Amino acid sequence: MAETVSLPLPFTTGAGPATVDVTYERLGSGEPLVLLHGIGHHLQVWDPVIGILAAERDVIALDLPGFGASSALPAGYPHELRSVTAVLRAFFDALGLGVPHVAGNSLGGLLALQLGHEKLVRSVTALSPGGFWTDAERLYAFAVLTALRQGALRLPEAVVERLARTAAGRAAMVGSIYARPGRRSPDALLAETRAMRAATGFEPTLAAGRHLRFVHDVPGMPVTVAWGTRDRVLVRRQGVRAKQTIPGARLVRLPGCGHVPMNDDPALVARVILDTSA
Repeated sequence: MAETVSLPLPFTTGAGPATVDVTYERLGSGEPLVLLHGIGHHLQVWDPVIGILAAERDVIALDLPGFGASSALPAGYPHELRSVTAVLRAFFDALGLGVPHVAGNSLGGLLALQLGHEKLVRSVTALSPGGFWTDAERLYAFAVLTALRQGALRLPEAVVERLARTAAGRAAMVGSIYARPGRRSPDALLAETRAMRAATGFEPTLAAGRHLRFVHDVPGMPVTVAWGTRDRVLVRRQGVRAKQTIPGARLVRLPGCGHVPMNDDPALVARVILDTSA
């Protein structure tokens, strides 16, 4: 069982020095592997795969700034790639990780690719990463994510609890991000809803992403871009654009998986990450 740790973390950007509290869990042994979740989620979204990964890696899952139990970035530090990457660089240094492997989903996948571009990691696994959308696809994705956020904010806790206890209720709540929402446990879904409700970084992160596209190659390291065949948030043709942008990347299909594939097929997702970080 991993222990949850809160770390006051000094970091520096062009705006100067600042501090953010970062919460993380660490489990296993081997080469370090950092896991980055998507917008509105928290580190526990990796629970279905972390045990498999920890059998071969020193796995560190963290809450990104403004999500889960981590504090938001201070005033004057926008929730954009530059600021969050600076936090992650300081996090690697504080934990003595050197140049770790990294895997990320959605927003986390975009951050993982940015870390690879900056040569701060030794391999990248990006699961349905953001940044390869057209304007129309981005607007659609942001609308889906905003609907999830509004549902978390507006639904009374008692209603959320009732919905989470039935397969149909779970499908109604999170069928847009999980291809197999019935597999997500009621307790995990309740925790995710609370995390989405409390995500102070949600709106600032969406605002920072309005004009964002990932346009960099990531040479000199193993890169895998994996896309669920049933992703209803970022449609899988964006994976083809990712491959065109990063020609050396391995493009992998995740059959039957949605936008957040770790719960849909834990064994497959873990194998993709382990193969990339081998």
